[in-house]
Amino acid sequence: MSISKNHSTLKNLQVVYEDNHIIAVNKRAGDIVQGDKTGDTPLSEIVKAYIKEKYNKPGAVFLGVVHRLDRPTTGVVIFASTSKALTRLNKLFAEKQTQKTYWAIVKNQPPKQSDRLTHWLKRNPKQNKSYAYIKEVPESKKAILDYSVIKKLNNYFLLEIALHTGRHHQIRAQLAKIGCPIKGDLKYGFDRSNKDGSIHLHARALRFIHPVKKEPIEIIASLPKDATWEACV
Repeated sequence: MSISKNHSTLKNLQVVYEDNHIIAVNKRAGDIVQGDKTGDTPLSEIVKAYIKEKYNKPGAVFLGVVHRLDRPTTGVVIFASTSKALTRLNKLFAEKQTQKTYWAIVKNQPPKQSDRLTHWLKRNPKQNKSYAYIKEVPESKKAILDYSVIKKLNNYFLLEIALHTGRHHQIRAQLAKIGCPIKGDLKYGFDRSNKDGSIHLHARALRFIHPVKKEPIEIIASLPKDATWEACV
């Protein structure tokens, strides 16, 4: 897998919003949001370096990780640059007071033009995979999303997804369950991988009330530069 070549560096970091309290970036495929056992430099450290350099900050830079995206997924990720913002953003996410919109590209046409999917997801940590069930099973968690087909491409369908719960690999597992694995997602049943190791799942927009200014904020992340995504706009 060539995904390691895609890691963001300070040079190609794509900041889409920043103020004194929060900073949002457009995550590239291959980035990890927070450090893990791979030892690869996480996006959080790159953002810290960006803040330190841009604002000439002495000493350690504070940055709070609020949420994550899967490694092969792209799109908007928000960080807190003050402890006050971190506490309040954590509360917003925990209480589901954020609106997350994702775009996904699938090969198979979904059963309906739009629908609400409700499944019970059970995570298998050894496989780093979640399995979707139509009825509750032991140790499963309820997962809900709404999807709609917003464009038919030559060989694919573009779906817009509103996420109502934040389960492990939720969109990937639920779409696979209805026979619509995401392009490039070998783990969830797509027939071949993308050359760069990405999958065609993009966190397109995030809407919330600013934790300090109390104003509505909408952050939109531009699509990755590849032919299939470019056919969507």
